Amino acid sequence: MIGETLADVENPKALPLITVDEPAISMTIGTNSSPLAGRGPTKGTKVTARLVKDRLDAELVGNVSINVLPTERPDTWEVQGRGELALAILVEQMRREGYELTVGKPQVVTREVDGKIHEPVERLTIDAPEEYLGTITQLLAVRKGRMEQMTNHGTGWVRMEFLVPARGLIGFRTEFLTDTRGTGIAHHVFEGYEPWAGEIRSRASGSLVADRSGAATAYAMTNLQERGTMFVEPTTEVYEGMIVGENSREDDMDVNITKEKKQTNVRSSTSDNFEKLIPPKKLSLEQCLEFCREDECVEVTPDNVRIRKVVLDQNERSRTAARARRQG
Repeated sequence: MIGETLADVENPKALPLITVDEPAISMTIGTNSSPLAGRGPTKGTKVTARLVKDRLDAELVGNVSINVLPTERPDTWEVQGRGELALAILVEQMRREGYELTVGKPQVVTREVDGKIHEPVERLTIDAPEEYLGTITQLLAVRKGRMEQMTNHGTGWVRMEFLVPARGLIGFRTEFLTDTRGTGIAHHVFEGYEPWAGEIRSRASGSLVADRSGAATAYAMTNLQERGTMFVEPTTEVYEGMIVGENSREDDMDVNITKEKKQTNVRSSTSDNFEKLIPPKKLSLEQCLEFCREDECVEVTPDNVRIRKVVLDQNERSRTAARARRQG
């Protein structure tokens, strides 16, 4: 028995190849190109394209689940991986090692089969209390999920299996944990490729975009908090094109978050009475990647994680949007 085993080991043809699931999600990773690059209490020490490329090449040695491909820009690379969380872990590791990066919105890796675009599909298994059955079903319906099986164990918990496009799972984890009050358990594995499922609507809200550089003021934020949810605190350094909050409406809005109160030499009993400033919503790296739209990206530094527009100039964004409307 032992002799047979050793013979099989010596013959490489007897050993089956270990297959790794193909990448389903990709994102662009490049050097930090924001106006605040290289600034901060613990500013990044690794900011050049050569250092970023060397780090990505080193990751390929031990991480067999990712691919690194070149792009049109010499300082940006496309990194493909199994899922959004796996790529976010890589970015977080590089941030802690002192790198400053610009990370693009996660995209799905497609392939062409018989002249048609196919996308990866995941088999999603969920265990959750049965009281959240309708909420979970509705959450996955808008993400083009199809229920394959449901089992009620009679203990108050339900197991469900869905087939969901991989791009439908981008941002799913945070919403799922919120809707199930942290009680739901979800796991997904690669199932195969299917024809493009159509448009999957992302977040219904827009962005509040800073229209100038400076320090955020409490006076301006007090007036803007009626427009939506803020992401920054007073005195935070901002720049033109940086996203400072989430708009309650669908479209983006350019705002002046650095506006200061005009000082006068006339005292008034009600002049300094401000409404209570609502604490800002702090987003993690993974939440920032989920929040991004097509024309947005994430600036990652050892100190901060910021969301910004790909094109920082307000006038240039307006001209691009006008051209897109004319062509459409």
